[in-house]
Amino acid sequence: MKKTSSFLAVPYYLWLVLFVVAPVALIFWQSLFDVQGNFGLANYQTFFSSNTYLRMSFNSVFYAGVITLITLVIAYPLAYLLTKLKHKQLWLMLVILPTWVNLLLKAYAFMGIFGQQGGINSFLSFIGIGPQQILFTDFSFIFVASYIELPFMILPIFNALDDLDQNLVNASRDLGANEVQTFSKIIFPLSLNGVRSGVQSVFIPSLSLFMLTRLIGGNRVITLGTAIEQHFLTTQNKGMGSTIGVVLIVAMILTMWVTKERRK
Repeated sequence: MKKTSSFLAVPYYLWLVLFVVAPVALIFWQSLFDVQGNFGLANYQTFFSSNTYLRMSFNSVFYAGVITLITLVIAYPLAYLLTKLKHKQLWLMLVILPTWVNLLLKAYAFMGIFGQQGGINSFLSFIGIGPQQILFTDFSFIFVASYIELPFMILPIFNALDDLDQNLVNASRDLGANEVQTFSKIIFPLSLNGVRSGVQSVFIPSLSLFMLTRLIGGNRVITLGTAIEQHFLTTQNKGMGSTIGVVLIVAMILTMWVTKERRK
């Protein structure tokens, strides 16, 4: 039986090595060569001594934090509401449905909505305010990124709340706790695993966004993801692009460690 289990695990380990370990190892190896092909840690020295890259790092963390906070504030009450609905699985599917649409299509759709001749500016002109610069702003980037990431925050929180033992909630109320006390002492603490998973699912991808920074932010929003794209596709400095990729991988690992469940 053990031999059979080990044999069945071979495709999984092969996939893991080929598509996870090998690419990460390749990125790390490329990061050790500068643009002239010299081997060493010059790229890392440049990254950590450059105000430009440090500012990009701050922007990446800042925007990822804002997007995560916005999605959490919206997702938690929405997920809680979904657990109370009669056909909750159907409503959950409708919430997740936008994730099936290609990211590029959604970005172009919002470009049309936020554009000078888009639906929002047409409405503003109709009520006498006049068209405003909405596209290519921090607001438009954060709004669209939050919209795209929202389902990934809702799903784990919904699962955590849906699995919550209702007897604990009823017992809290029977013992005299009001709604606020029940939520703060019972519901929220028991759903923290879902919140942690949601934060990981949103914050980590948001660190490396680059398509939205170009299409929605108009390259006014500069993050490490944007820098990686520029180094690989424009400057052809793959070593520096790989170095930034390694930094992002380390940041993602640290995020997972910080948000992991602490066992008492």
